[in-house]
Amino acid sequence: MRTAELVRLLQRVPPFADPQARLEQVVTPAEAAATLLRTAERWDGLAGRSVLDLGCGTGRLAIGAAALGAHPVVGIDADVSAIAAASDAARSARLDVTFRHGEVGEAHAPAELVVMNPPFGAQRRHADRPFWDAAFALAERSVYAFSLAASRTFIARRTVARRAQVLEVVPVRWVLGRTFPHHRKAGVELDVELWAIRTGRTEDAGRAA
Repeated sequence: MRTAELVRLLQRVPPFADPQARLEQVVTPAEAAATLLRTAERWDGLAGRSVLDLGCGTGRLAIGAAALGAHPVVGIDADVSAIAAASDAARSARLDVTFRHGEVGEAHAPAELVVMNPPFGAQRRHADRPFWDAAFALAERSVYAFSLAASRTFIARRTVARRAQVLEVVPVRWVLGRTFPHHRKAGVELDVELWAIRTGRTEDAGRAA
């Protein structure tokens, strides 16, 4: 699948019907999601890999992973309506993705790769930390995730503490559109980075997709 086709697929995944500010329910930009998935392909390959999407929302990352050949793919989110929307979107795309309702701390089944767009902590300080804790606990091989650049020190320290390895950290273009009532501008550009972190063994890191 070409990247342009992947972006179009991800754009068809609906945003949150009624986004909640306290949960920081913002849509993952399709281009950013595609960049994350292509990064995972480059480092690990997605075809045949098991993938867990923590805080999957309406399913853009999980659905994109499945479209690129990952299997099995599971997404978990605390919002029942988001899980329903994600399931509908996967069915519409004719992709096999399992979506489950629950908190990220309730996820216990590991996967080779964890992908996620966790809360950035704009509404609740440290709201991202349970996501990173779960990611390091459950990713048998690698984590691919977005974060504000301001969280770089925290993530780097947590990576060292977990004896993991940062593969790369790259800036991604991220424009937050008007989502919540307190948003006054049509769009605000955020300083967001994409992290690729190896949690497991590295001997077959060059495996092609």
